Amino acid sequence: MKPVSVGIVGLGTVGGGAFNLLRENAAEISRRTGREIRVSHVGVRRDNPDYDLSGTQVSKDIFAVVNDPAIDIVVEVIGGTTTARDVVMQAIANGKHVVTANKALLAEYGNEIFAAAEKKGVYVAFEAAVAGGVPIVKVMREGLAANRIEWLAGIINGTGNFILSEMREKGRDFYDVLTEAQALGYAEADPTFDVEGIDAAHKLTILASLAFGVPLQFKKAYTEGITKLTREDVAYAEELGFRIKHLGIARRVEKGIELRVHPTLIPAERLIANVNGVKNAVLVQSDPVGATLYYGSGAGAGPTASSIVADIVDVVRSMGSEQSNFVPHLAFQPHAITDTPILPMEDVVTSYYLRLTANDRPGVLADVTRILSQHGISIEAILQKPAHEAGSVPVIILTKPVVEREMNHAIAGMEGLNDIIGKVVRIRLENLDA
Repeated sequence: MKPVSVGIVGLGTVGGGAFNLLRENAAEISRRTGREIRVSHVGVRRDNPDYDLSGTQVSKDIFAVVNDPAIDIVVEVIGGTTTARDVVMQAIANGKHVVTANKALLAEYGNEIFAAAEKKGVYVAFEAAVAGGVPIVKVMREGLAANRIEWLAGIINGTGNFILSEMREKGRDFYDVLTEAQALGYAEADPTFDVEGIDAAHKLTILASLAFGVPLQFKKAYTEGITKLTREDVAYAEELGFRIKHLGIARRVEKGIELRVHPTLIPAERLIANVNGVKNAVLVQSDPVGATLYYGSGAGAGPTASSIVADIVDVVRSMGSEQSNFVPHLAFQPHAITDTPILPMEDVVTSYYLRLTANDRPGVLADVTRILSQHGISIEAILQKPAHEAGSVPVIILTKPVVEREMNHAIAGMEGLNDIIGKVVRIRLENLDA
């Protein structure tokens, strides 16, 4: 049978990892597919001496790969949402299958890309776009296909998880750990996408569409980063039996779907609370199977290349089949995708950790609890720490679940009190009961 020709656009860490894996494990991969898979064309804009490209056509014009009539599958690993979008759309127009690790591209333009692929009768595979080597896309599309997914919560950015792990374990400040993460290569020179939650929101957008059969709606995701977290809050959370993790949460509720990324307190005994370092994990609650947890390496040449090659294997197995036999891009048949509303953050119901600094005077705590009561907010626990030398005292309050709109009003009221110093720190709290 004729070998399958693969073209790789981009030969950085991820593209190079996929190139090497396809060569090194060629015999094993061929045993799984029944066909030889060859990387016959690579598009790179700069010379890359790190890879042996002998026997492979190399073009500095990356569109030469996309327009090569001999190529069956195009692997897009250049990143970004401009040129990458053009590459993917041109590959589809040329009738080629696509494998991509580009979560930003899919979160922002996936609806358009998948529609074009379905019209052309080709497939776009994207396991590597979410959680690196953890096969969570396949789980959501196939493994849990019999289930109604109720919610999912994920640690889906390794950089942020490394920073929070170091802050908790060693009592370090955020920016101190961030500097180390950059030195280790875990964080980019501009770490905005990681620490502000944008990267996690891209991935969560994809997971939510797979879970609930809704269009990709990245612009409606609530996104909050970890830059304002202090080592004091990390320590107080630990004292109360919680860990702070930067979670992406998608939940089906009566009024719509929650789609949010933010720092979150979760009980320390939960398995996902004990995922540390640069690892990723996704907890899924579904009916009838219940809670399932998926854990592993979320980035790097090896894990991401593993997912890319697995996608290539899936595409090769499907080649020659009718399009109707493909697993739908977003898990649900295209005509069954429903535009269920994404809830604004102010409509979300959750519990809260509040930290406020108050003057050490009688009646202050009574004023605070009165404001909370006025907004229907019940208190789960209060922790008052020793007074500072300046005469102020830190107070930590854990609340029962309440709609965020009411919490916003309550925080504004507390900050308006004369004896409350500065801003009230608010971190959402999820029990993740499964």
